[in-house]
Amino acid sequence: MEPNEHTVVAFIDLGTNSARLLVIRLNPNRSYSVLTQQKEVVRLGEGEFADNRLTSDAITRTVTVLSRFAEVARSFGASEIVAVATSATRDAQNRDTLIARIREEADFELNVISGPEEARLIWLGVSSGVKIGKTKSLFIDIGGGSTEIVVGDQHEASLLRSLKLGAIRTTNTFVPPDLTGPVPPPVVQAIQKHIRSRASHTIRHVIGKKVQQAFGSSGTITTLEAITTGMSNPTVPHQAGVITRGELSAVIAHLCSLPLKERRSVQGLNPDRADIIIAGALILDSLLEQAGITTIQVSSRSLRDGLLVDYLSRIPGFPYAEQEPIRIASIRHLGRVCHINEPHANHVRDLALSLFDSARESGLHILPDVSRELLSYAAILHDTGQFISFPGHQQHSFYVITHAPLLGFNEHEILIIALITRYHRKKMPRRKDPSYGPLNNDDKMMVQILSIFLRMAENLDRSHDGRVTGARLLATERRKITLAIECNSDCSLEQWAILGDIRSFERTMKRGLKIEVSPSEDAE
Repeated sequence: MEPNEHTVVAFIDLGTNSARLLVIRLNPNRSYSVLTQQKEVVRLGEGEFADNRLTSDAITRTVTVLSRFAEVARSFGASEIVAVATSATRDAQNRDTLIARIREEADFELNVISGPEEARLIWLGVSSGVKIGKTKSLFIDIGGGSTEIVVGDQHEASLLRSLKLGAIRTTNTFVPPDLTGPVPPPVVQAIQKHIRSRASHTIRHVIGKKVQQAFGSSGTITTLEAITTGMSNPTVPHQAGVITRGELSAVIAHLCSLPLKERRSVQGLNPDRADIIIAGALILDSLLEQAGITTIQVSSRSLRDGLLVDYLSRIPGFPYAEQEPIRIASIRHLGRVCHINEPHANHVRDLALSLFDSARESGLHILPDVSRELLSYAAILHDTGQFISFPGHQQHSFYVITHAPLLGFNEHEILIIALITRYHRKKMPRRKDPSYGPLNNDDKMMVQILSIFLRMAENLDRSHDGRVTGARLLATERRKITLAIECNSDCSLEQWAILGDIRSFERTMKRGLKIEVSPSEDAE
């Protein structure tokens, strides 16, 4: 992408408690300008966690806010809206209702991301705003539905965890809705016990990393720092931008002693957070205590900033541009964990992409470049299921991909990649298939076409030795498509494999297929 003076991009982070908007302009000199930043409390997760369903009121509030965010973004001339949803949407059984309403009423796509991907984006956002070099650091972000914990330095995250410990989730679980007075010790103790049990495994890993400093982000932590500032006095000065364990303990004791009405008037505390701030403070206090950390630096940066950094990292020439994009690194890592045959996987990818490109050039499909990218990832991972068992490995590949922590992808992209691998052999997609059936018609067609290209590419490397060096699909006749392949040695087995699966191709492309074979330039 070549930015010009008209390139404006918007980023939306939909959390459990709040929604955040960032609109930036990409400048031709590889810099960017912030045009606006906005935040609204939506309480999307309110009342959800008992049955994992978003309430109709919460959905309506959220759609209203995000529709306004979209209007603001477009008023600045935004050509793209990058929007992600986290814990509350991720865990909701009826999340498709929210996503559909946003698509219809706000006219953009809301993408759900996994817990580890949420943690990675938070780390990107916070670490890009401080100079930490190679110092091992702990990053804590306390949201409404989850708490993300990361260990990393300036350039790499070595631990990414997402815990179902959030300020709203914990409050809804342990604080009676009719409790308007001070929070009694038994409630505090129950919350502390729950946090310790939920976080103990992750904290053991944190301790093993020997972190040297800690950073905290999110509205909960910045609010706690603001309350700490309001409670400070000349005899006990407060260091701006830092919270000590001692200060945090004093804040918790003070907040617990106040009835809800008085809590809403505490200096530095937004009244909208008064009912959930104690749970958030207890989460932070327990994590620091278990990790043996006495101070935490507070950052105003967040996942929203991480979305920006992640976006810029894919544009050559910008300061955050990566040598190897996180999506490619994540795909390769999963493949190696599953011991795939990398030369075979890479050759199948090259053949599949050649089929995709030549078919598009011949007018056989109009799928965009993003589909091409997903095909390339599916081709690399198509045999990951063999790690479990060869029989039915296409189904095992689907399972592995949908359950692996692939970073840099939203859940919909992961599903599409997994479905392409699921259908690269044996049965073709059927409407009754649980993961395929709910897709919209465009996505169904994309999966059908891309899985056909992957099927053909796999069949063209049946010998696993790269003897088919090139393959193109050409619309040479009105109702016929020619598969032109080049071979450096006998490829009868590959031709037989293509002919054995020819009905799948013809049903999908609605045309007949014929094969033309020619020797490649390096053929003996």
